Amino acid sequence: MQPVVRFLTENKKIAIRPGSSLLDAGNRAGVSIRTRCGGKAACLMCKVKVEDQSFLTKPEKSEQLKLGALLEEGWRLACQAKVTGNGDVEVLVPEDPLKSAVRALLAKQKEEDLW
Repeated sequence: MQPVVRFLTENKKIAIRPGSSLLDAGNRAGVSIRTRCGGKAACLMCKVKVEDQSFLTKPEKSEQLKLGALLEEGWRLACQAKVTGNGDVEVLVPEDPLKSAVRALLAKQKEEDLW
């Protein structure tokens, strides 16, 4: 039985092969995870939050150095975190900052229109 990655924010899930990265799982599931470096751990844009990391590979030195204290808060680089195959993984993908800004602007405009 293949492990399943659940993208909670998008309400999508996908069965993947053990050893697949969360970035690969997101791409296959149609979940947008921002990246500029193509999965080389250089841009830090693919940060995702995984509360229970029991079924992910341990962060390697480069990921530890890049994320620092964020690792303790449950953040991982989707391009580096790989599913071990022992169980399912639940992932929170943060909202794209540009989309967030547009959403906030539209909400403010709607609120002003109500007054």
